[in-house]
Amino acid sequence: MLEELKKAPKKTIGTKQTLKAIEKNQVKVVFIAEDAEEHVVSGLREICKEKGIEVIPVATMKELGEACGIQVGAASAAILNL
Repeated sequence: MLEELKKAPKKTIGTKQTLKAIEKNQVKVVFIAEDAEEHVVSGLREICKEKGIEVIPVATMKELGEACGIQVGAASAAILNL
């Protein structure tokens, strides 16, 4: 599934950007790093549950950041609808 994120033409990186995209109903699937601090991603988990958006756990923030093509870790990311 991370391969899909790497190849996605449109994605968000980070919890704030992902939440904004969810509010606009643009998100297909959300990735959340399992080692992210819970207070950072708890609101994101809630809204995904409410809206029925699939959440895919990723082992580490480092791994998620690499899948997004950035040099730092990411707590969350999403693939957007085209």
